[in-house]
Amino acid sequence: MQLTVKQQLAQLSWKNFVMLTVAGLINAFGVTVFLTPIHLFDSGISGTSMLLSQVTPLTLSLFLLILNVPLFLYGLKRQGPVFTVYSVYAVAIYSLGAWLITGPLPLDVSVASPLAGTDKFLCAIFGGLISGVGSGLTIRFGGAIDGIEVMAVIFAKKLNLTVGTFVMIYNVVLYVLCGMVLHDWILPLYSIVTYMAALKTVDYIVEGIDRSKGVMIITEKPDEVSDALIAEFESGTTKIPARGGYSNVEKTMIYFVVNRFQIAKMQSIVHTIDPHAYMTISEVADIFKSEHTNK
Repeated sequence: MQLTVKQQLAQLSWKNFVMLTVAGLINAFGVTVFLTPIHLFDSGISGTSMLLSQVTPLTLSLFLLILNVPLFLYGLKRQGPVFTVYSVYAVAIYSLGAWLITGPLPLDVSVASPLAGTDKFLCAIFGGLISGVGSGLTIRFGGAIDGIEVMAVIFAKKLNLTVGTFVMIYNVVLYVLCGMVLHDWILPLYSIVTYMAALKTVDYIVEGIDRSKGVMIITEKPDEVSDALIAEFESGTTKIPARGGYSNVEKTMIYFVVNRFQIAKMQSIVHTIDPHAYMTISEVADIFKSEHTNK
């Protein structure tokens, strides 16, 4: 049964609002302290706002609201009211933080970064890392701080593109326009460094820095292998019946999650018990386990 808007809004959490406040302020700090002083550009709508603030009398904080909020409201039906509320709030905090840093606060960001000076590489790296932390926290706590994600979800399929390809094309066009408007291609190229640093940081924040590994083990000795893994790592396993496609022999597939430091020991245990066991290892971004889960 589909929840009503009122029921969905009842799911809003004050803890998320606290973290979104932190995320918006972090994003504002990264952009206004490292990027805007030397005219580097963020990605997406944030980067578009930075470009427009340089060629018009309007401020960055105002463009952040003007461009982002309508996009989130436009995507309300697709993304839902909770996501929209969280996103609009995060953008509002981002805009407020940008206004405070570039205005009332006693921090001179007019011609150089107070922390990195005019070093373009340092500003690009740290601006990307810090703004990436803000963007990642926003996603992790239920929203988005840039309307480009909403545009991508809505329009990518209509254009027969993936969401990632849509975002990449948008940013390439943005950086080309920046170079043409400013008659300077050095700054857009450094901005690509910012974009890549932010993108990688978002992945780390959303998916975890030390991602676990999911292991699929196909063995003819499932009980012995499973018992040994449980005893060694004090972690549960899942046994899945399987049949060899070539040999047509009944086997069992064991699913097990380890961290990267346990892989070598896990392989040794499995192959000691069953030298012919077959294993595949893949990334696990997040693990959600009920406290009542029976191992």
